Amino acid sequence: MSLGDQHGARGEDGGYGGTGQTRTRLPDSAGDVHGGARRGGRSSSRSLVTVVGVVVLLIAAIAFANRGGGDSDGEAGGGNKPGTAPTAASGDQPVKSKAAGIPSGFPQNKQGAESAAANYAAVLVSADIFKPARRDEIVQQVFVPDKVAALKDKLDKAYSKEFLSNVGLDENGNAAAGQTYVSRTMPVGTKVTDYSDSTATVEVWCTGVFGTAGDDSKNPVSNDWFTMTLQLRWAESDWKVDSFSQKDGPAPVNGDNTVSPSDEISKAVEEYGGFTYAR
Repeated sequence: MSLGDQHGARGEDGGYGGTGQTRTRLPDSAGDVHGGARRGGRSSSRSLVTVVGVVVLLIAAIAFANRGGGDSDGEAGGGNKPGTAPTAASGDQPVKSKAAGIPSGFPQNKQGAESAAANYAAVLVSADIFKPARRDEIVQQVFVPDKVAALKDKLDKAYSKEFLSNVGLDENGNAAAGQTYVSRTMPVGTKVTDYSDSTATVEVWCTGVFGTAGDDSKNPVSNDWFTMTLQLRWAESDWKVDSFSQKDGPAPVNGDNTVSPSDEISKAVEEYGGFTYAR
């Protein structure tokens, strides 16, 4: 699942006025459905390579964690382009409030921009974006004021009744009886590529699960990896989105996981809540 293709087609500019779109990627083969058989077994040599690889990663992680020290990325700067950021979380609370159910009140520094970008990525590629009333709330809260009206109009046209019907949803963005539409994004990491007191460019590496869980689903739930780039602007005492775009990956090799039945996926979506993301 990545921004740019959930509407089935992409404009020449790759999105709506630079905002991007969302897509649901259909599985590449009929074998990728819920309840499908487990993949064939791996050879013992492959298993050994996997174990060795995991051990190497653990050693590298421990070594990195023991480096200690910090950096000044959390402080406001002027137009600088930082290099590689630390992978460890800062440990600071990102926000203490929400608006329209979305975290708000991010601090005016790099760390605040990264936290805002991660939370906005999660909500912009969510099942709520298909629901007209909820979509209006999201756009109002997430985007800079001068982009709200135009964006609402463009998204309403994009998520038309015809489009929603094509992906198995009614005009209110609800799935058919017995089915659950899944669109949940999990940020894996963030990186600031440009920053000033009033603007920031943040890349958010994401994974997620997307599709329709239920009997006779033509769009079974699968996972995807993508990177969103969000152009942020300081407005109304908070970080807001000015525009965003997406690209595929980086994506790892798929794991040898047993595919869960659709009812288990639906239950997980209902029972497992989301998070407030922080740098």
